[in-house]
Order: sequence, then C-alpha cells, then structure tokens
Amino acid sequence: MERPAFSLPAFVLEEVKLLQNLKLFKNVSQKAGIEVLLALKAFSVWPVFPQIAEYLHGFTASSFNEARLIFEATGLQSHGYFPALKKDECAELDKYCSTVIFNSLQQFEQLHDQFDTETSFGLRVNPEISLVETDLYNPGRKGSRLGIAPDNLPKKLHEAISGLHMHVLCESSEDDFCALLDTVEKTFKPWLNQIKWINFGGGHLLTKEGYDIERFIDRILQFKERYDLKIIIEPGSAILWETGDLYATIIDIVDNRGTKTIMLDVSFTAHMPDTLEMPYRPEVLLFNEGSKSEKHSYNLGGNSCLSGDYLSDYSFSREVKPGDTLILKDMLHYTTVKTTFFNGIQHPDILYKRLDGRIIALKKYTYQDYKQHLARE
Repeated sequence: MERPAFSLPAFVLEEVKLLQNLKLFKNVSQKAGIEVLLALKAFSVWPVFPQIAEYLHGFTASSFNEARLIFEATGLQSHGYFPALKKDECAELDKYCSTVIFNSLQQFEQLHDQFDTETSFGLRVNPEISLVETDLYNPGRKGSRLGIAPDNLPKKLHEAISGLHMHVLCESSEDDFCALLDTVEKTFKPWLNQIKWINFGGGHLLTKEGYDIERFIDRILQFKERYDLKIIIEPGSAILWETGDLYATIIDIVDNRGTKTIMLDVSFTAHMPDTLEMPYRPEVLLFNEGSKSEKHSYNLGGNSCLSGDYLSDYSFSREVKPGDTLILKDMLHYTTVKTTFFNGIQHPDILYKRLDGRIIALKKYTYQDYKQHLARE
C-alpha cells in the first residue's frame, strides 16, 4: 500500500496509545495519592473527553469557553484558572467550575463574591524559578504577568482562599519537578499550612521514555508527609504524548541552487506552530519507507506564503516524489488547539483509530469552516 487508507491530510489519534498513557497516569495518581487533570490548552478534541474522564479526575480550563466545553461534553465541573476574568462571565461560569483560580489578588477581591459559596478559590503564584529555556513558554521568570510574586502575597491569606496554583514546567523532567518542590517549600512555606490544596500545574512529562516515575512518586509522598494537602497536577502534552501523528502528502519538490524542499499539503505555521515557536523538531517518516539508511536530504516546506514556514535538513532512504505520504510523528498535543486559517489553507481532518482498527472521523474540515471563521452569512 503506497498511501494510508484514509484521506489526507489528517491528524490520527490512536486509542491504544491514548489508553496506555491514561492507565499510566491513573496508576501514578493511585500510588502517589494525587489528582490528575487534563489541561485543555494542550488538547481539546472533546468527543474523547468522556473516555478520558474514566481514567483521570477531570479537566482544567483556562478560559470561559474551555470550561463550558468541558461541562457540555462530560457534565463535569472543571478546575478553572483565568489569566484575566471578566465580571459578566462569572454568573454562568459558576455552573461550569468547581474551582476558580485567580491570577491576581485584585481579581480575587473584585470577583470572588460573584460565585457560589461552595466554589473553591485559589491564587496562582509565581515561584520565580526558570526551568524552561524558551522565554515564550517560561512563566516562571521574574516580572511574569502570570501569577503573584511571593513578596506580594499577604502574610495571612483571605479565609476564602483554599489553594495555591503554579505552572513553571514545560515537557520537563523529574529533576525539574524536584527543583520546583524544593523552591516551593523554601519560598511558600508560610502559606502551606493555610491552604487545603496545591496545584503544581502541567509540564510533568511522565510518559516520556526515561522519566523516573518512582522518584516523582517518592517526592510527592515525602511532601505529603510534611503537609496535609491535596496535590493536583494538570498535564497536557504528557497525556497525549506519542498518541498520534499527522499524515501529509508531498505536492511538489522545489530545487533552488541545490536546496531541495518538499512542498507539503500542511503548514508548520498554521497547523504545527510549536515547530517554529518552541522550537520543536518532530521526527518525520516516509510512509512505507523500508530501509532506515538516510541518503536523500530535503527541507520540509509548508503550503503557506510565509517565508519561514519550513523545517530544515530531513533525510530519507530514497528520493521522494509528489504523491508520497510523510508522517510527522507525535502531533496530537499543542497542534489542533493552535491551528489557524492563515491563507485559507485546508485544515487536516481529525481521525480516531479505535482498538479494533476502525478509523472514525471526529472532524472533517470544509470550506465553510474557513468562510465562517470570521463572519457568517
């Protein structure tokens, strides 16, 4: 078979791989005695939310629309962290969220009385520890707009504050998590006995090969021995790590002064922006390539008119030709949630490969999706 048995381009989520990750996190949550939530900022393909809810403790929203989507797809209330919350959103949001985390003391003071008395309130704090090299993804730096600096926290928290939330990791190792724990105990110890829960955010890449899961669990258990707190983590990419790929078709080969560029029917800037922003370099395979020897080198070009919409230096065991299929590996996290309609480029379909091999279309994009993105007739 020269091409996959489905139309391209397409993101293909594989159930067997998703369940493998979900079972891992369920096992970790039981051993460590923690709650694990899926953060929608990494993955929002809502038809699979009910299945995910069978293994995790719920979901985290970072906007009104995410919170509403969680509630409509599962009937569950979410944990909600809001960088900037509007007053007119609070009344309806009260139905969607069991926990509301404010980004500043001012927002808490102005808005917490807009919610039901049973709502659990938290504050996002900034441990001011930089564990992410790319500034675009580093909220832990000093002066960050995300979270309250420790010097600005009152010595005595308002009685309505139940927890603290922080997020300074990004696809990070157990070493970084241990460094975060050490910083939290050193920096926020005066407040740890005033709260009921602590949320260590996302970026815990437990599903990556080589992550020392037992060390992660041990440090959590040690922390819990010292502090009577419910512990929450909200991974995004880790839950979808290596659960599916993006399949694309080679449209053309451009050769300019010896630089050969494969022109694809997908765009890095429109469909995979982390490849340019992070930057994140995906593994790329030629469908049914066979031998692993690498001889023929190319750049990979997206199909937008943006000059920088390409990745450099990929090699394959044979010369590629228009009509061939490329597989961009591990493309289910921070892709579909970030896609744009730049240039009116056709979006890849979103497909789900079930355990029995059936492939179900969760979303097939049409011209109307593009046309109605900015206005409706």
